[in-house]
Parts: sequence; structure tokens; C-alpha cells
Amino acid sequence: MSKTVRVKFTLTMPQISTWNGHWSGEGKDYFMIRSMRDTDVEDLLKETHSWGYAWKDGWSARITASVVPKGARSSKSNGFCGYEWMVNSILERGEILANHEIKELENGQ
Repeated sequence: MSKTVRVKFTLTMPQISTWNGHWSGEGKDYFMIRSMRDTDVEDLLKETHSWGYAWKDGWSARITASVVPKGARSSKSNGFCGYEWMVNSILERGEILANHEIKELENGQ
């Protein structure tokens, strides 16, 4: 029988292309928690716990995933900066793909 576990997805910006080399969100916790079936979590985290995405302008994002221990409480998140689509892509495709990249794949480009 499948159990439900909580998975914490954390957003970081390892490469920042700004005039001063800093992200305005630096030092804050950006995460979201999703409840998932344990079998889905096993499949998701079988090969990696981290996914990256890079834009052409020099910025990059990293999403890391970890299982939240039963009964553990998380600190307060500062949101996810509009990057929820990255977690959705990871869960649907196993990698981070933007909408235009998905359309290109579907069109065989």
C-alpha cells in the first residue's frame, strides 16, 4: 500500500548575472512542499535530487528535492518566485523544460 510523503523543493540561483553579482532574494529560503506517493518519490529521487536550468542571459536556477521527515516542521518559505513551473516540469518530465522547449520537442525541432 502506498504512503504519502512530503517532498521539499528548494530554489537557489547559483549563477547570477547582475551588475553587482547579487540576487535580491539572496539569503532567503525559497521552497515549496508537495505531498506525493512514496512510490512516486522513489522514482523521482532514484537518479538525482537536483535539477538545473540556465537562461541565455547568464542566470541559472537549481531545484533540489528532499523528503521531509514525518512530523518535521519547516521554516517559513519566502515563496517560490514564480518558478513553480520548474517543479511541475520535474514531476511531469523528470527535467526542467520551459514551455517553449516543450513545444519545440512536440514539434520535433
